[in-house]
Amino acid sequence: MKDPEYLRYRPCVGTMLVNERGEAFVGKRIDNREGDWWQMPQGGVDLGEDLDVAMLRELGEETGASPQHLEIVHRMEQEQFYDLPEDLQGKLWGGRYKGQRQKWYLVRFTGSDADIDLEAHEHPEFCEWKWVDPDLLPELIVPFKKPIYEAVVAEFKPRLRLL
Repeated sequence: MKDPEYLRYRPCVGTMLVNERGEAFVGKRIDNREGDWWQMPQGGVDLGEDLDVAMLRELGEETGASPQHLEIVHRMEQEQFYDLPEDLQGKLWGGRYKGQRQKWYLVRFTGSDADIDLEAHEHPEFCEWKWVDPDLLPELIVPFKKPIYEAVVAEFKPRLRLL
């Protein structure tokens, strides 16, 4: 039996997608154009869905990247949790969750920039994208997700040297 508090977090996967230069993909969300916030691909896991499958699906939906251009390098052992700001709680995800619990992946992108297509999915989530130095990631994300990005960068950075 899961702790009821644990269940109040939406299951999610997140991905640090890196190119051959060790730069990370970030996108600007369509639904938050007024802020200058950028995020790595992430999304919900369907009930019973395998996490690797969910991650590849989300990457395909958000970046248009084909699985043939993706190589899983590492999975974070520890789930990361965040709470939504109070003004967003009850408004997102049908009001069922107070935040997300995320399993993070480091994925090597072997394609070219031409293989990124933000409009590959019927409902695009990003309006712009770019490659950035991973050290900048915590400064680009909305403040309430900053601790997660710091943890992700700390865990994945040593592995970036090996790519």
